[in-house]
Amino acid sequence: MDIHPVENNCPAHLPPSLSRLEELARNLWWSWTLEARQLFESIDPTLWVLTHHNPVKLLADVRPDRLTQLSEDPSFLRQYSAVFRMFDEYLANTNSWLGTHHPGLAQTTIAYFSAEFGIHTSIPIYSGGLGILAGDHCKESSDLGIPLVGIGFMYPQGYFRQCLTPEGWQEAAYAPFNRKESPVHPAHTPSGDRCRFSVEMGGRHVSAVVWKILVGRVTLFLIDTDVPENSPENRALSARLYGGDQEIRLCQEILLGIGGVRMLRALGITPSVWHANEGHSAFLTVERLRELVQQGSSYDEATELVRHSTVFTTHTPVPAGHDVFPHQLMDRYFAGYWEQLGLSREEFLRLGETPESRGRGFNMTALVMRMSAHVNSVSREHGRVTREMWRHFWPGLPSEQVPVRSVTNGIHAPTWIAPEMHRLYGKSLHATWNTNCDDPTMWQRVTDIPDHELWAVRQTMKRKLMSLIRERARTGWMQGHLDPSQVLTRGTLLNPEALTIGFARRFATYKRATLIFQDLERLKRLLHDRWRPVQLIFAGKAHPADEPGRYFIHEVLSYCQDHKLGGHIAFLEDYEMHMAKFLVQGVDIWLNTPRFPLEASGTSGMKAALNGVLNLSILDGWWAEGYNGANGWGIHPLSEQTDSTSQDHHDVEQLYRILEQEVVPLYYQRDRDGIPRGWLRMMKECIRTIAPEFCTTRMVKDYVELLYSAATRRTPSTW
Repeated sequence: MDIHPVENNCPAHLPPSLSRLEELARNLWWSWTLEARQLFESIDPTLWVLTHHNPVKLLADVRPDRLTQLSEDPSFLRQYSAVFRMFDEYLANTNSWLGTHHPGLAQTTIAYFSAEFGIHTSIPIYSGGLGILAGDHCKESSDLGIPLVGIGFMYPQGYFRQCLTPEGWQEAAYAPFNRKESPVHPAHTPSGDRCRFSVEMGGRHVSAVVWKILVGRVTLFLIDTDVPENSPENRALSARLYGGDQEIRLCQEILLGIGGVRMLRALGITPSVWHANEGHSAFLTVERLRELVQQGSSYDEATELVRHSTVFTTHTPVPAGHDVFPHQLMDRYFAGYWEQLGLSREEFLRLGETPESRGRGFNMTALVMRMSAHVNSVSREHGRVTREMWRHFWPGLPSEQVPVRSVTNGIHAPTWIAPEMHRLYGKSLHATWNTNCDDPTMWQRVTDIPDHELWAVRQTMKRKLMSLIRERARTGWMQGHLDPSQVLTRGTLLNPEALTIGFARRFATYKRATLIFQDLERLKRLLHDRWRPVQLIFAGKAHPADEPGRYFIHEVLSYCQDHKLGGHIAFLEDYEMHMAKFLVQGVDIWLNTPRFPLEASGTSGMKAALNGVLNLSILDGWWAEGYNGANGWGIHPLSEQTDSTSQDHHDVEQLYRILEQEVVPLYYQRDRDGIPRGWLRMMKECIRTIAPEFCTTRMVKDYVELLYSAATRRTPSTW
């Protein structure tokens, strides 16, 4: 673990009595702790909004006289003291779950490799669900006292910003990531030097420096090749998340896997468990093999050691979703490397071979699947698909016995809960409900929450969403980014009283964002009902190289601009974590229509459910196990062998039937007080059943008990 203290970057204008504000701003613990966020907001509420809830920038921009005033304000000083008492107790880690239940693991280190981490909007090194899951995994590991370190990339340009043209086409824009305005620190070696390492790639040496981000008690270490000694080509290797061609992608994965191992060695960190979150970091296994072989182990001995300490989480349920690199690229970048493993070229390439890729490419998932003794999928249904997909690795075994566990994803409840719901749960369930999120008994008390209180909170959250939508449209108009037609498509005509359906996710074609538009006449009847109106809010990005996904966005925007649909459809530009929170907290229905069985898990619906939003989804991914018939609505899919046209027709017919006959009538069935009692019964059932089962508290405990503990049972000192 990194033992260096936080660098003293305290702004000169911070009064001595408030000197620790900078320390708090540079540890992301504040981002999931309501009291800490309220402390920063109270410094300057307007500036808090203008800095996009970034306390580092807030402290840099706030007027010195305002800080002087606060340093003499007894009320603020009491608030300050209370927050730092919480912060210090949290960091002290005196009574963690891990220390109580698995004390042996407390002396180990778990290295968690991921190509992206979604921690907060001020650190744009994530694109979607994989990164958000990784960020939630780190936060929960911190809460539970798991000795985890994260390994990823700095990405000086982050992921792209989404810009929509007046004609409705997505364009990608990149902006430099200003580290001075973010909670990023240089990482140092045990000797105190700045941490650096190098990797040879294709006959050239690529140097990298390392940055760190503090996430409560967990540290992220991030690789950055933007250093003077590198050529412009090499400096750009870590510039963008999922940017560039296949060769750049291979170089990034070499940096993440091989470079990540070398980085940990330079930092003096010796992990007992190596966890690859998806196949992007699979090369960490061959680098560890190389180390062991160079130290004198035989190849077979080294393989056994690496396998037993490696955990692999796969998120991709289709063969086309796995990285496969052509052999000519592998020859260019690994010639000379396989000899250090004691392998021939053919033996090395066979490590990444599948029946589909044999002789044509090196499959990263195949490599890490071979080199991991502990493999898991991210939902029960995904586990079934994965075992079937990879059963050829275990010839003779029936697919149900293939050793791939299912650890269904979860969400970090303190991150995704609305402040209003947080306070309601604190009053009705337990003052520290978020520290026992996986306790089903506690969640039983949801049924005792008075209907009028729950409904009032839900309406408040909806109004906040509508305010955000209008403010974004107003700001875009004032800054000249939007023309009049675009202002209308961004949700300015939405009705705060109407049943609001949200669809927000990556615009991959299998997620079928446009499925609901397949019967426009039925849709118009739903939207235009004077007494029971319905409206739709869309958000999400398509990968810049995904032309079908970009066309889906264009198609949705064309419906937003259609005056016949009456302003009942909106598309929110540049979907990111901050906007996601408002959406999962403020809509009434969370819609998810993936083509079965292509949804590995999904987590956005879990975030919505925690906030009392009901799910209407295909029974795929997590919803196949979360749905109980009374906590939302499920669309039963046809067999996966069915052709896509028949699937679409079946699914859209069920979708409209459920909306027309169940969802809309239930929402608008009100008593004399204007409260939809039946809707609230379903909402409480949704919260009661989903919150404890689909949280990262349960998920990370599963990783510890099913995977991490098993990976440490044989831990030679050479690991």
